[in-house]
Amino acid sequence: MCGIAGGWWPARTRAVEDGMARALEAMRRRGPDDRGVLFSEPGQGVLGLGHTRLSIIDLSPGGHQPMLASDGAASIVFNGEIYNYRELRNELRTLGHVFASESDTEVLLAAWRQWNHACLDRLVGMFAFAVHDHVAGTLTCVRDAFGIKPLYYDAGEEAFVFASEPAALAALRPGRSELDWQRACDFLLHGDYDSGERSFVQGVRHLLPGHLIRLDLRSGRASAPERWWRPRITERADLDFATAAEQLRALFLDSVRLHLRSDVRLGAALSGGIDSSAVVCAIRHLEPDVPIHTFSYVARGSAVSEEAWIDRVNDRVGAVPNKVVLSGEDLARDLDDMIRAQGEPFGSTSIYAQFRVFRLAREAGVTVTLDGQGADEMLAGYNGYPGQRIRSLLEQGDWMQAWRFLNAWSRWPGRSRRAGLERAVSALTGGATQNALRSLRGLDRVPDWINRPALEARGVAVAEADCGDMESLRGCAVLAGVPRVTGVFHLAGVLDDGLVGGMTRERFEGTVRPKAQGLVNLREVGRERGWGVEFAVAF
Repeated sequence: MCGIAGGWWPARTRAVEDGMARALEAMRRRGPDDRGVLFSEPGQGVLGLGHTRLSIIDLSPGGHQPMLASDGAASIVFNGEIYNYRELRNELRTLGHVFASESDTEVLLAAWRQWNHACLDRLVGMFAFAVHDHVAGTLTCVRDAFGIKPLYYDAGEEAFVFASEPAALAALRPGRSELDWQRACDFLLHGDYDSGERSFVQGVRHLLPGHLIRLDLRSGRASAPERWWRPRITERADLDFATAAEQLRALFLDSVRLHLRSDVRLGAALSGGIDSSAVVCAIRHLEPDVPIHTFSYVARGSAVSEEAWIDRVNDRVGAVPNKVVLSGEDLARDLDDMIRAQGEPFGSTSIYAQFRVFRLAREAGVTVTLDGQGADEMLAGYNGYPGQRIRSLLEQGDWMQAWRFLNAWSRWPGRSRRAGLERAVSALTGGATQNALRSLRGLDRVPDWINRPALEARGVAVAEADCGDMESLRGCAVLAGVPRVTGVFHLAGVLDDGLVGGMTRERFEGTVRPKAQGLVNLREVGRERGWGVEFAVAF
């Protein structure tokens, strides 16, 4: 984990230089091993690049950043790791590139010089970087496909600045930072954070995953962010389950093999769950003799403690276990430090366990840990993503399969048909219609402790309910939630008596329609947008 910062200003002033120094100091925990700054004057204005380094690949000064290309035509600051850098370096050597270090940063810079942004599809890794093309007079900021590495920016009138953390960006921006009230409201009401480009600071944006943004250094003008990566979601019908499972196993092992490339001590975070346990066992499979240090949070005394599974995996692979047991007093003591480290609000205190696990690893002299984050989501998640699955089936026109899926999903413990429908509505409409229909059930989405007048005075939307972007939902209705209606399923304006449990057009008009009037008229909106929606129906 390194930190990058930089920007373009009309002139090089003492304030600009001091701001860069403060930005790097704000990220000192990200890069304790080295620090560097490079200022240049390409055309109009001044460009600054800054870097704080956590040394992982090539610990020598050869990996120092900002890094200048051997021909002087480009420079870069980079946070992350390119796991296939060895393979790329071999390919680039055949194309005439000469390398002075073993650093993956030098490989990334050479790849950009060779293929420009087309190199991004060749990279296997996690990254956020900014590269200055001295010939073209451009600065390009790039974020990896899944947004593993953070990158914030502000394309203001007076300057363009970027950084790995909000606190570092604040040091580079002119003026005082102000709260983005709409973003704060969305977080407090809906727990929504890190889901779009807006940050909690007015004017500061996340560069979205799989995007890049270019700055013309002659004019100081930034382009709109461009998407450089899109997921491939083409379904395959040529694989049986056993073949698919074997291919997944091969991909997983290859990924772990690449992640083991490091010039510092490695460990693994082990929760006892399937994903982290699989990572630890894969390390042992790939490296039969290497020492494995695992780091675990243990909820000792809790009914859901996974310590027994942690112990099983450690025993199985012969790992050296390291455990941390926490209390409420520990959280209270560390809370301020954790908030500063996170930089922005987060969803729950569950992140504290990770915070302390990684501190434990650092105290044990382990710089890099392999982790199991994301495997649950990739393999259908804890709850099966019912909303997204129903939306996908509806978009394909397979309405009956959507109904069968909903029924099957709802039979699992802790689930219900209503819960599945609410998630489907949220997936279909972005949540606005779900909020409206929650209000129909008497669940006001704005609690009493929210200062609604203060928000409305600042133009914050707290009560609107529209249907969002549903252009792809032609021919299907919205499923939602109204009391006393227990079995309505309506598609393309036709009520199927086999599913509706006695609900008729007349009963719908007499009992459901009056509750919806004045809140959101899906019927009229649907007709205007050509969805073919006849009713807003409910469970």
